[in-house]
Amino acid sequence: MTEPLDLFHREPDPEPEVDSPRVWDVSDLNAAVRALLEETLPTLWIRGEVTNWTRARSGHCYFTLKDERAQIRCVMWRSRASRLPMDPDEGMTLRILGSVTLYERRGEFQFTAEEVQAEGEEGLWKLAFEKLRARLEGEGLLAAERKRPIPRFPTTIGVVTSTTGAALRDILSVLKRRAPWSRVIIRGARVQGEGASEEIARAIGALGRVEGLDLMIVGRGGGSIEDLWAFNEEPVARAIAMAPVPVISAVGHETDVTISDLVADLRAPTPSAAAEAAVPDAAALLEFLERAAPRLARGLREQVDRRRRALSDRIARLGGGLRSLLLPLRAGVARRGDRMGPAVRRLLEPAGRRITTGGERLERAMTALLSDRRHQMARAAAGIEALSPLSTLRRGYAVPLDPDGRVLRASDDFRVDEAFVLRIVDGRVHCRVEEIEPEPDDEVIP
Repeated sequence: MTEPLDLFHREPDPEPEVDSPRVWDVSDLNAAVRALLEETLPTLWIRGEVTNWTRARSGHCYFTLKDERAQIRCVMWRSRASRLPMDPDEGMTLRILGSVTLYERRGEFQFTAEEVQAEGEEGLWKLAFEKLRARLEGEGLLAAERKRPIPRFPTTIGVVTSTTGAALRDILSVLKRRAPWSRVIIRGARVQGEGASEEIARAIGALGRVEGLDLMIVGRGGGSIEDLWAFNEEPVARAIAMAPVPVISAVGHETDVTISDLVADLRAPTPSAAAEAAVPDAAALLEFLERAAPRLARGLREQVDRRRRALSDRIARLGGGLRSLLLPLRAGVARRGDRMGPAVRRLLEPAGRRITTGGERLERAMTALLSDRRHQMARAAAGIEALSPLSTLRRGYAVPLDPDGRVLRASDDFRVDEAFVLRIVDGRVHCRVEEIEPEPDDEVIP
């Protein structure tokens, strides 16, 4: 007989299995915490007082930022730290842009800085500028009395700038227009970024060793204060101060002033302005030569007259001295001859004749020398006259000038219905362009 089913009997449920806790490696934990921090907290600004700032040999910077209640360790990698104009002073209040992270190897919570700013209006850039300025001023490198004058007519000009920048094109364009006869020597250098100041300083030193160099232009186009900072660094300032020739600094736009501007012999607001300050305009040079030619001829005549008078005076004094020597000698010879008889007179007379003949030869030689010098001065004056622009104009040529006095050399320089001045030998003719007819290439006068 089957046993009745016990509907109220129930087998006990099996006990649930308990999961054992995961065992983390330290490296795994630190990696997870780092990922959590970096994913949770965005890039942010923090503010605090800097302490223990250290720039390692690798170029990385390590420091601590703190306030009244806490502190955090910070790092700035070399790629970012190299852009700083100076290392912050101990205790300076900073604003730092960066991100929170964890240094996994040591399990240290830290802040990775991307940008550092000093609190207040001064800022790190201004502080670094004023600090270097004060030091150079204390050494006398900014003194007005050490500024050298810019040569009036330089023939060889050195340029230090980037070979790929617009500044070089502007400088060369102005030099070619104003002084096409000038020789330009270019020394390329990077003008911004890490190591740019050392490159610029080396380029200045290399140009300074060029024989015959008259003048140097150092500069670049405009940009931010960070872009221009290479010209605010000490290597460039000292290279300019040590240059053997005058230096024109042309950095940025008119509102930008750099340490290089303060040390240089002349500051130009732009590279184009530097080139204009370096060389005279061709029309201005033409007018100068026109005024100089009469003065030069007058000076040569006066110099010849002075030398002729001086030479005549010397000959006169020499002749008088010889006569004063010969007369007593002849008188003595005559007296002695009277006393000593004809035999002694015959012995002394040849010596007297030699003295007289020598004096006459000396007088003739001095006269010939004066004549030769006079001919040399005349040939030099004729050569100068041949080089004078007025000499060219006297042969029937004329020089067209625009209203600003610049020489118009090619058909592209003229515009229909525009006025210009024709400079001729004895005046100026005011003209207006009616038609421009360029010559074919094979007929253009070289």
